[in-house]
Amino acid sequence: MGVRGLHGFVASSCPHVCTVVNFKELAERHRSQHPGGTPTIVVDAMCCLRYWYTPESWVCGGQWREYYSSLREFVRTFTAVGIKLIFFFDGMVEQSKRGEWVKRRLKNNREIAKIFHYIKSRREQPGRNMFFTPSGLAIFTRFALKALGQETLCSLQEADYEVASYGFQNNCLGILGEDTDYLIYDTCPYFSISELSLDSLDTVMLCREKLCQSLGLHLADLPLLACLLGNDVIPEGMFESFRYKCLTSYASVRESCDRKGNVILAVADHISKVLRLHQGEKKLEEMLPLGPNKALFYKGVASYLLPGQKSPWFIQKPEDVVTLDKQVLSMSSDPESKQEFPMCMDSESKQKLPVGTDPEFNLEAPMCTNTEVKQEDPVNVGPEAKHQVTVVLDPEILKVARAQHVQAESYLVYSVMSSGEVECSNSLEDATDQALPSQAFVYRPVRQRVYSLLLGGGGGGSSTGPAVKEWFVYSGNPLRQPDLVRPLQMNIPGGTPSLRQLWLSQEPGIQAQRLDTLLACFDLSSSREELQAVERPFQALCCLLVYLFVQLDHIDPRAVQLATLLVRGLTTLVLVNGACGSPWEMADFMPWHLFDGKLFHQKYLQSEKGYTAEVLVEQNRSHVTRFHTLKSVVCKACGKESRPIVSRRHWRPHHAGSRQYEPDQWRRY
Repeated sequence: MGVRGLHGFVASSCPHVCTVVNFKELAERHRSQHPGGTPTIVVDAMCCLRYWYTPESWVCGGQWREYYSSLREFVRTFTAVGIKLIFFFDGMVEQSKRGEWVKRRLKNNREIAKIFHYIKSRREQPGRNMFFTPSGLAIFTRFALKALGQETLCSLQEADYEVASYGFQNNCLGILGEDTDYLIYDTCPYFSISELSLDSLDTVMLCREKLCQSLGLHLADLPLLACLLGNDVIPEGMFESFRYKCLTSYASVRESCDRKGNVILAVADHISKVLRLHQGEKKLEEMLPLGPNKALFYKGVASYLLPGQKSPWFIQKPEDVVTLDKQVLSMSSDPESKQEFPMCMDSESKQKLPVGTDPEFNLEAPMCTNTEVKQEDPVNVGPEAKHQVTVVLDPEILKVARAQHVQAESYLVYSVMSSGEVECSNSLEDATDQALPSQAFVYRPVRQRVYSLLLGGGGGGSSTGPAVKEWFVYSGNPLRQPDLVRPLQMNIPGGTPSLRQLWLSQEPGIQAQRLDTLLACFDLSSSREELQAVERPFQALCCLLVYLFVQLDHIDPRAVQLATLLVRGLTTLVLVNGACGSPWEMADFMPWHLFDGKLFHQKYLQSEKGYTAEVLVEQNRSHVTRFHTLKSVVCKACGKESRPIVSRRHWRPHHAGSRQYEPDQWRRY
């Protein structure tokens, strides 16, 4: 994340950039300087997930109640010293950063493969050095923080820009995160989450002014430096030859620095002693080897400019401004492998991004949220694979979807409606064991019906809407291009209700119609009676279990992946519930009410040994009763779907040694 090599350079070569500070003392100073104001810290939540997840068990699906307690303690500690927290989550992957997103997902795949290899060879959880966040952690953290009364927002573009903007515009105490981009933005102070001691509230502040002193640069030069070094917008290899030339001509190479450190010093030296001589007189493309990547480079530099800020590196000619949505941005320095990313606009929902004032760019460019979106695939594929998404929506409904997205009250709904493109990151799935299908495929039919609901125009017509581009991670998917997923028509008596009905209507009986629509998304309309007889929050859980039993012909004893499948199912319920107007309470899908990975794994292993239900629930009578009630509901509902569930029979030899079973599968009758 952030600027390539900058974190290591600061740690090894510029340690004075890092200063230990205390949040309690900073808050007191802020109050004295701003009487009546509340010290506020903007939190880049995606950077903090690893820090927040403190429970011992992580590979089994997550210890969610312990995690919720960890979040509560984090919030309580800051509240106790009078500091307000504002949490931001990534809500969109910008097209210019899709390549970087894919690169990280493929890297995660390799890490997950190592985790499963370790589990198979050692039969134990790997150490914290191999830690991987439990599936769905980011999604459920949003709802956990909201339940704790915290202001939680989901971005309409890359979250770091919105975090930096909020801190800059609201005179915040600082930004808490772990991303060197915050050293580049000219915004409020940047604090490290990884260095935070919650007991003392000490952490490290990284000072961009001291960084500039070390490099001989001005604050306004940092965006240029970041793009020449490489970041999430500019591929690292794009200016490799340029950096090499800077290094060979650099006369002050430090023996105390490694090669990457000296490259940073050399590029900074070139900016201050060569490029600055022509600042304001020559365009960047006249001073740098931008070639066909000119548009992308300008966008990269301008992406660090917060509202109202200007770059001295852009020559001002506003009369020649052309809108950025007509600019095609290349992702590669190789002209044979260019990736093109057109931008798009929406007059209803403008999230302003200053893009500089070069003649070929808008002064301010809104991000892509058009009610009529037309986009090319952001991938390097042949013409036969190109696909155009056209989404025509009710502006009022789109406005509602946008508001729910920003307030972190929905999941994927606005992405489907605004751009017809969604993504899902890695899950703990074993790529070498194909017995259990990936969650991407298990829940795809549900998503397809949701797409029909959101894009098909509603009203019970035959139209199901355009295909949606899915960037879902699963085994064998190289992510070179998205999967084009067609909506599936739902079967609802009386037809599919419109989104206006589901989202805005207050008519009697609308809640029942919302529930009918939700069950239709899972193709479980016939199970309505059984599910309604179940108490909260177990309706949602039973719905999910019935769907899984109907979907899967064979379940292999892979407890880790089964846990992943269940938790990803809960995130799918969040999507469906939001799309259907929330017939069920969102709290009913929160894993800390329903699931504990470590406990699940223990019970799974006991079940493998043939333990009875009574033993599994530790002879607790109320738990035994509830178990048999829920089991009855699931079995009865599955029977209605022509999918009866039977128990597995275990055969255990009387002698010591390895044990054998019948094949581990659910049988269809």
